[in-house]
Amino acid sequence: MHVYADNAATTKMSQTAIDAMLPYFDKVYGNPSSLHSVGQEAKEALDAARETVAECLGCEPREIIFTSGGSEADNQAIVSAARYGAKKNKKHIISTAFEHHAVLHTLNKLEKEGFEVTYLDVRNNHNITAQQVKDAIRPDTCLVTTMYANNEIGSILPIAEIGAICKEAGVPFHTDAVQAVGHLHINVKEENIDMLSLSGHKFHGPKGVGALYVRRGFPLVNVIEGGAQERGKRAGTENLAAICGMAAALKDACSHMDENMARVAAMRDKLIAGLSQIPHSALNGDPVNRLPGNVSFCFEGIEGESLLLLLDAKGVCASSGSACTSGSLDPSHVLLAIGRVHDVAHGSLRLSLSEYNTDEEIDHILKAVPEVVQYLRNMSPVWRDLQSGKRQYIL
Repeated sequence: MHVYADNAATTKMSQTAIDAMLPYFDKVYGNPSSLHSVGQEAKEALDAARETVAECLGCEPREIIFTSGGSEADNQAIVSAARYGAKKNKKHIISTAFEHHAVLHTLNKLEKEGFEVTYLDVRNNHNITAQQVKDAIRPDTCLVTTMYANNEIGSILPIAEIGAICKEAGVPFHTDAVQAVGHLHINVKEENIDMLSLSGHKFHGPKGVGALYVRRGFPLVNVIEGGAQERGKRAGTENLAAICGMAAALKDACSHMDENMARVAAMRDKLIAGLSQIPHSALNGDPVNRLPGNVSFCFEGIEGESLLLLLDAKGVCASSGSACTSGSLDPSHVLLAIGRVHDVAHGSLRLSLSEYNTDEEIDHILKAVPEVVQYLRNMSPVWRDLQSGKRQYIL
C-alpha cells in the first residue's frame, strides 16, 4: 500500500484545479494587461479568480495581490510594515519563536538593519496566548506577525484574539496562513487581520502561485519592480492558469470545509491515539487547538532520517518537519522552540493528512510506524544505554 501523508509539504492537485487551468494554456492565452480582445478575455478570468479568492477570505477583490507563493507574500507583508513603521520611528516587531523560515529570515534581515524583534515563547502548550502579544506591544511596535497555524506541529494560534488586541493598539497584524487557508474557516475582517499570506499548493492547487491579502489603505512596498501588474504592487505577467487553478481549488476547499475538517480530524485523532501507545513518545503541538490533519511526534532513541527512509520502504511518505529545511542535519527550530532537547528533536515524525487519505491508510501507518521505531531502537546504542540505565529517559 502507498500512503501519502506529507500534505503539509504539498498536496496532490485536485481534478477541479486541473480542469480550471486547462483553458488558459491554449484557448485563453492572452496577457491580462493587453487592451485587445484576447487580452481582455484573460483579464476577465483574472478578475473572476480574484473575486473567488476574496470571497473565500471575506475581503474585497482589490485587497488581493497574486504572488508566486507564501514566501513572497510573507516577505512583502513584513518588509512593507517595517518600512512604513520606520518612517514613523517605529522599529519594533513582534513574532513567535516557531515561525516559518520565510518569516524568520525576513526578520533576521530587518534586525541587521536596526529593527528589534521580540520572539514570543512557545513552550507553554506549544503555542502562544493573546496576552503574550498584548504584553509585548510597545509604543514603537510597527508590526505583529504570527503564523495562523504551525506548519510542523499543527498548533492553531488565537488569531482573532490577537487581531482584536492589535486593532485596539493600532498595530498592523500580519499572519502567515499558508497551512490554514483551505483547511480552517477564516474571515480577515472578522478576525481583524491586516495582511494574510497563502499558497495554492497547500489546498490541492498548483505550485508556484499564492496571494497576499492586504487591508485597503495599507501601504505596500514592492519587492519585485517592473510592470504595473497587480495595481502596481507586484510586477510580472500574471500566471493566469495557476491563478485560476488556485482559485478553483480554494473555492472547492471552502465549499466542503466542514465535512473535510470532521473526516480528517477523525483520522488524525486515531493516529494520535495509536502512536501514543509507543513507549517514550510525545505528541508535539497544542493537543486541542491543532490543524485537522497534523500529527507530530517525537520518539526517543531513534534518528528521524532513518525513520523516514524505512517508512518510505513500507509505502508511507512522511516528513520530520518543514520541507523547506529537509536538507539540514540540524534538529527542527520549531521542536527546539517548544522545549524538545536535541536528542529527542532528532527523532521526530510529521504525518499530515488530507481528505484524500483513507481509514485503511491510517491502519497501515499505525502498523508501520511502531515496527520501524522498534527496529531502529533495537539497533541503537543510545536506546541500549537508556534501557540499561546508563542514560536517563527524557520522554
